[in-house]
Amino acid sequence: MKAAETLETLLRSYVRYYDVKREDVQPPFSAAAEFHSCEKGYFLTKRAVISEAESHEYIFFYATEHLDVHEAIELSKLAWHEGLKDVEPNSTHKNTDVALVYLAEHVDPEAFKVIKKLHYYKGYRGGLHGFSHFRTIVFETSSGKMAANRMGCHMKKLFGNIKKNIEGSKN
Repeated sequence: MKAAETLETLLRSYVRYYDVKREDVQPPFSAAAEFHSCEKGYFLTKRAVISEAESHEYIFFYATEHLDVHEAIELSKLAWHEGLKDVEPNSTHKNTDVALVYLAEHVDPEAFKVIKKLHYYKGYRGGLHGFSHFRTIVFETSSGKMAANRMGCHMKKLFGNIKKNIEGSKN
């Protein structure tokens, strides 16, 4: 399966909970998805708010034929920068997470190694105003191989399901 076809399959799984954008996406990304959540705790009435926590997630998708180490590093920096540009740390800000999904038909072995070690973190006012983590995963569409950094390991389950769908469609 081609990277573009895999991207379409992947975006269908995100569209239920995320605002998925295909147009107006920062180049060179193929698509982006945003999720925003605000949780409030009340005491007896909604006017008596005792706690509030805002969470945000920005996911960038990159589909290509070939992914090398240099491209992987540069794109991760760009995604991190783009994801954090709208962060407004305050007492109700819990977290803003940024994720980058690489979809490539062929991935250099060195790129797999680098992606596993990618790590970005930012705390705001010592964590009192929230924090930001970076997640990333690469999926090689020709072989089904994948690798993720430590924060992105939970994304492997979704890609395992996509891999099953791809293998099922071949049969």
